Amino acid sequence: MPGDVVPLLVLLLCVQAVCGASQHKGCMPDPASAYRFTGAVCRLTYPAAAVLNEKTTEVIEAAFQHARYPKITGEKSILLIGTVKYGLDNLEIHNLSIGRSEFELRPPNSIGLKISNVSAVFRGTLNYGYGSWLMNIEHSIDFEIESHIDLGINPMLYCGAGKVAADTSDCYLDFHKLSLQLQGDSEPNWLKKLFTDFITFTVRLVIKGQICKEINKVANILSDFVQETAEAFLSDGSISMDIGVIAAPVITTNYIESYHKGLTNYNNISAVINESVFDPGQLTEDRMVYFWISGQSSCFVLCLGESVPPVLSVWSFSIPLLKTSPSGTSVQTEVSGMLQCGNPLTPTLYFQMVKTPPGELGMRQAHNILLMLVLFVSVLCSLVLEPELTRLLDKQGANLFDIVNPEVLPQNGFVLIQMDFGFPQHLLVQFLQKTLE
Repeated sequence: MPGDVVPLLVLLLCVQAVCGASQHKGCMPDPASAYRFTGAVCRLTYPAAAVLNEKTTEVIEAAFQHARYPKITGEKSILLIGTVKYGLDNLEIHNLSIGRSEFELRPPNSIGLKISNVSAVFRGTLNYGYGSWLMNIEHSIDFEIESHIDLGINPMLYCGAGKVAADTSDCYLDFHKLSLQLQGDSEPNWLKKLFTDFITFTVRLVIKGQICKEINKVANILSDFVQETAEAFLSDGSISMDIGVIAAPVITTNYIESYHKGLTNYNNISAVINESVFDPGQLTEDRMVYFWISGQSSCFVLCLGESVPPVLSVWSFSIPLLKTSPSGTSVQTEVSGMLQCGNPLTPTLYFQMVKTPPGELGMRQAHNILLMLVLFVSVLCSLVLEPELTRLLDKQGANLFDIVNPEVLPQNGFVLIQMDFGFPQHLLVQFLQKTLE
């Protein structure tokens, strides 16, 4: 399995991309009230957040580079000179470097992110004019503004529009250095002194506003990117999952936990959750990421076998029922199967498994059907199911993730998947390409 700027900005690539949608149209007022409707849960522990935070600086760098700065204009009355009017055009960022990022998880629903030692040079053109009723003087010179900045963001996570969203309005920039350097003027000294105070103050406000605005924009792009990526991963043909959250995520000092209604859809038929058995105590904090999946959340459909002979095709003609227990997972359904040997002259073997009321079959008949079923399932698993599932996972991109020691633990009424992972570099590359388009 592969989720909005969070302390790590990249964090939700995992948090959102887990599971899916709901028959519930809105967000529940609190997580506890949403438990009975929960089909899937993602718990991302602190070590996982630390891995994702390693690349936060690259996302912040994209926000700085992608920001567009408007023309800055103003005027000031100066004794003996008159009114000085100015305009700063074509403001661009150069020589950008970012130091390091730190984060902390802040209960109950926010994260603190601090980016230290951001160094950048802003270049542009200064147009200014001054004078009185006797004369007017106009000039145009190039300028550079050297800056050293610390950036802080305290996003608050919430449930919005069917996904984990982040309010990034708590964004601030601390300027440790912001110096204006004018070029190309024969007398820059008095002009520099005149402009330094009120121009740098204006530039400070503009840079802060645009950077924080761009971070919010990047958060929205990230949210859409995660949504699209998750939907693509969880879809194949007529099988899909809606991606939607049902309550605001919960944040503790040790993990972030999000709640979903992961309902599988097949040919417009959706699983239904009546009473979920989810309880937070069913998950621990020893691994990097946990996926809790309700036993009621999935329809199970096999559409296996392609064009290479022999071809074994299996399909369901009733809505399957998936049950989980500590001993394993079972699927109950009425199915048909067809085994073709590849030669049109060779007869096709056709299976149909249906429910039969008790007492209608003798022991010998039941024994023969059982032997046929064992043979059928053995052929299915050895020839078709394993390679087809592998092909499907590779097609969806699961092979691109550095998944470490995954475990699938069936329990009564749910399945717990736990694993560690390495940073999904390919997702970061795709996201940055999309952001900088």
